Amino acid sequence: MSTKIADLAEKLGVSLKVLKSKLADLGVKVAPRARVIDDESAALVSAELKKNEKKVESTAVEKEEKVEEQLIDVEKGPEDIAGIYDEMISEEREREIVKSQRKKTAGKDTGKDKKPDIKAHAPVIIQPSGPIAIPEAISVKEFAEKTGIKVAKIIGELMKNGILANINQQIDFDTAQIIADDMGVKVKRIRDVAGAQELMSGDISNLIKEDDSASLRERPPVVCVMGHVDHGKTKLLDAIRETNVVAGEAGGITQHIGAYQVEKQGKLITFLDTPGHEAFTAMRARGAKVTDIAILVVAADEGMKPQTIEAMNHAKDANVPIIVALNKMDKPDANPDRVKGELNEHGLQAEDWGGTTVVVPVSAVTKQGIDTLLETILVTAELQNLKANPDREAIGTVIEANLDHNLGPVATVLVNTGTLRLSDNVIVGSTYGRIKLMRDYTGKHLQIAGPSTPVRIAGLSETPKSGDILQVVKDEKIGRDRAGQIKLLNKSQSDEQMSASNQLISLVKAEKVLKIIIKADTKGSLEAIKQSIAKIKNEEVAVKIIHSGVGLVSDSDVMMAAASKGMIIAFHTDFDSPNVAKTAERERVEVKKYTIIYDLLENITKILSGLLEPELIVVTLGRAQIKQIFLTKRKELILGARVLSGKIVVKSRIRIIRGTTATDEDNVVGKGIIDSLRKADEQVHEMKEGNECGIKFTGDLDVREGDIFEAYREEKRERKL
Repeated sequence: MSTKIADLAEKLGVSLKVLKSKLADLGVKVAPRARVIDDESAALVSAELKKNEKKVESTAVEKEEKVEEQLIDVEKGPEDIAGIYDEMISEEREREIVKSQRKKTAGKDTGKDKKPDIKAHAPVIIQPSGPIAIPEAISVKEFAEKTGIKVAKIIGELMKNGILANINQQIDFDTAQIIADDMGVKVKRIRDVAGAQELMSGDISNLIKEDDSASLRERPPVVCVMGHVDHGKTKLLDAIRETNVVAGEAGGITQHIGAYQVEKQGKLITFLDTPGHEAFTAMRARGAKVTDIAILVVAADEGMKPQTIEAMNHAKDANVPIIVALNKMDKPDANPDRVKGELNEHGLQAEDWGGTTVVVPVSAVTKQGIDTLLETILVTAELQNLKANPDREAIGTVIEANLDHNLGPVATVLVNTGTLRLSDNVIVGSTYGRIKLMRDYTGKHLQIAGPSTPVRIAGLSETPKSGDILQVVKDEKIGRDRAGQIKLLNKSQSDEQMSASNQLISLVKAEKVLKIIIKADTKGSLEAIKQSIAKIKNEEVAVKIIHSGVGLVSDSDVMMAAASKGMIIAFHTDFDSPNVAKTAERERVEVKKYTIIYDLLENITKILSGLLEPELIVVTLGRAQIKQIFLTKRKELILGARVLSGKIVVKSRIRIIRGTTATDEDNVVGKGIIDSLRKADEQVHEMKEGNECGIKFTGDLDVREGDIFEAYREEKRERKL
């Protein structure tokens, strides 16, 4: 009688290859194309396979029972338990080796029944020369396989730290790193795509954190220039740019991207070229920290102004080193000692007055002190030891963004760490995309951009916001999904906040009075807040302090705010108990917590400013003089004109001005809209100064040769207190 080999393999749960290999080990010769074997050989191989499997399995069961007995014994320490696990793992490994014998390649014909040699078949783990890459979370088994550390050792170490883990337990990277360090194994983190909450926070410190200091390289410092509006910030930046722009690109800057780089002593410095400190403030408000050094520009002939103090407080609060650029030193009435005295009053004591603040006399007009200022920046940066890893996927921060008619959504991004590459898939805040275009401040096309490099990028699905975080992702699907999560989280947070905020705003709009309760940590703080709030005055809206005191926010404070339809301001203090927070949520009372008086006052001012009716502003675009009237229809004219100043834009509004004996407002004789513009036979979107064009005009038809067309647009601007 004979047995089919295929049927026997299926019955024993092994492959044909393994079965034939085992038959060869038992001395049974089987032809390569044989389909059957005799019943005696079939019985022999079946008994052998079942015997080996039963032996290993019974041993494993005994060891598992032994472990359970030992775990019940509370007097056994982690070392004893680890030893038991070690034995259990060894037996488990033996069982795996026996099973692996079934997968051996056929062809061995020893004629003997061999037992597996465990030592010969034990896996050999070779420790890599460099750090082992470990993800944010990893199982004990996978960690053991990657590092070569025994599972029992890992479990024992975890037990020593109060973690009862099994072979499939997930451990975080920090825990894995501690165990690896104890065992003399170097590991490095594989970072996953940041979560929606982390990307929304704007705080990139965790995202750019590096575990391996060897991967860090020196990066250029990022500098923000701030100060009073008339103290020469723009001229100072222009002076720096004209003499020190990288590779002599001065005068070659083709577009404003909000940032640029200069070179000094062979090193780069990145400047944020922003109006005042608005971008700095906007990014800080959203949690972003991108500036390494702040240059505070103070006019030597005028000294400290309110906006100077405001900028200084922002830099102080951001814990950014401040270098004072004492500008306008060329003026005859420059008085640097008076300015240093004012700086001292605000906590910035000059070095030559025994302090730590570097004050550099400069002149944007004569270029005095420009080199010294740049050298000071480099010294300050060196003390900060600014480094980043250029060999990882890029993380960046949006400096500014807008919608371009040709490119769509575009953004200026400062690369914080890693290298950004053309065609990278990215998440940027709640939007995503693939980088189709990347340029520097000169308009030069780039393929890559390293740490501290500002670039203009295109290819995003929507326009991001200032302060949004950019992160490179593996593919577009990941970017789209994560951006969608951020949008949902944004909406959820907005919905949670709107109930209390909307109720408060609607009440203030109706009563024109913002009622507040103030709780502070000390009496001195409380009085300072009350005096500062008293200075916030406006004819349309007002602030009324209905209660104030020192201490924690209590239930009675919440109920008083609910009854008076007001809000609570907590300065350096918190709720009396968790129940008070629940009461505030239930009663829809908004409780704002602050640690900086400036932020408190700024928020109150913003709330009140948002209630003021917007101001309608007329912005003049340009002027054109009518040279000839070609065609007059019922509601439109075709005219020939010459642009005198500015530009004339299609669809812009027009005021018709005639005569010069009075103001333009007195001489307006009609209004209308430009339907289209032509230069020769070509239709254009706009015409600039000095050009002649044809205008198709809709509006008042009383137009004469010599009339002035003034193009303008109307803008609604928020009013501020």
